[in-house]
Amino acid sequence: MAMKIRLARGGSKKRPHYSIVAADSRYARDGRFVEKLGTYNPLLPKGDERRVIMDLERVQYWLGHGAQPTDRIARFLEAADVLPKKQRANMKKAEPGKKAQERAQEKADKAAAASEATAEE
Repeated sequence: MAMKIRLARGGSKKRPHYSIVAADSRYARDGRFVEKLGTYNPLLPKGDERRVIMDLERVQYWLGHGAQPTDRIARFLEAADVLPKKQRANMKKAEPGKKAQERAQEKADKAAAASEATAEE
């Protein structure tokens, strides 16, 4: 049985509330699970201690029995110092491409030249 520690979504439309559960990886996301390990409420502010509530003893038990945490759960466990910090690739998907960067540079050069020309007058 391939166990996962993952989120199971609850709550209504536009008001998510998640349960942190230990489940067989073959079960549906919101379906059957073996044990509820905590809750996650993304609507609370990031500094609120009620945002993520976990039973760390049971989480460590499941990790010891081979359960794999999902990415989001792994981040929660890193914040709680249960797992070591993992180096992640910083994807640069938001950066513009080469051509767009060249156009932006040309535009900035033209603006600088225009401001110099007005300063000389």
